[in-house]
Amino acid sequence: MFNPKRSKLMKNIPLLRANVILILFISIIINISSVNQAFTQEYKIKTIVIDAGHGGKDGSTRGIFSTEKDVALKTALHLGEAIKEQMKDVKVIYTRSTDEFIPLYERIAIANNAKADLFISIHCNDMPVHRSTVVTGYKKIKGKRVPITETVYRKSTSTRGVETFVSGMGRMNEQDEVIKRENAAIFLEDNYKENYEGFDPNNPENYIILSLMKNTFRTQSLKLAKLVQDQYINVGRVDRGVQEKSLAVLARAGMPAILTEIGFISNPEEENYMNSEAGQHEITACLLKAIQNYRKGIEG
Repeated sequence: MFNPKRSKLMKNIPLLRANVILILFISIIINISSVNQAFTQEYKIKTIVIDAGHGGKDGSTRGIFSTEKDVALKTALHLGEAIKEQMKDVKVIYTRSTDEFIPLYERIAIANNAKADLFISIHCNDMPVHRSTVVTGYKKIKGKRVPITETVYRKSTSTRGVETFVSGMGRMNEQDEVIKRENAAIFLEDNYKENYEGFDPNNPENYIILSLMKNTFRTQSLKLAKLVQDQYINVGRVDRGVQEKSLAVLARAGMPAILTEIGFISNPEEENYMNSEAGQHEITACLLKAIQNYRKGIEG
């Protein structure tokens, strides 16, 4: 496993204050044309970083019999082996190859330090738990019939499908449960206030800053994300689309980067599929084909 020292550069890049967002935005616009030009001038995909989401103490999301962190790791390792076999000239680097906790900023630092050409983060989706009150019976109190209630916690087990994210600017009121869950790993880092300069995953304004930092590679990230979704659709998966969201793990990527949710671990049928040999083979084949198609489109 590639295990570099923590990047001082990545730790020290501050999350910019609101009063300089405009300056950053203007600079990004100026640089977009030169970045796009670079992709057309003898660009070759030589290194791919595969990120198995979560791990170690960041691993509470689970289905009936498996955890997201384990399914993501299994898929990441299978994808890496497939790339090595089918794209022999491409170097594969894993952010983790065992069940360990890797801070979000360090994951992307691995890719930046390796000068990777693609960053692919693999996750499983989940539905939020909702609290409700149900009546379980009645009792008489002073001659009156009074309901007996109980608080229950439930989540949808029927929601299914695949979706792929790139880092971009969502509306301030559109930071959904998926994004909050993925970014919440920040709080598990011992020194997250230092690493992220006070970034608060619960503060919508902070997501605008993360989004602006990633716009340079937006077009290529969207292209790869769509190719991934196209492959999922080809094998009959339920398409939940490509979305731009403010994801901390992608924000500082110096290359095209995506986060793909390969299925809902809260759905028993999809949990079985993602853990099965056939499901793993199909998911891996989809991701590999998308990467190959992306490479063909970039390299010609």
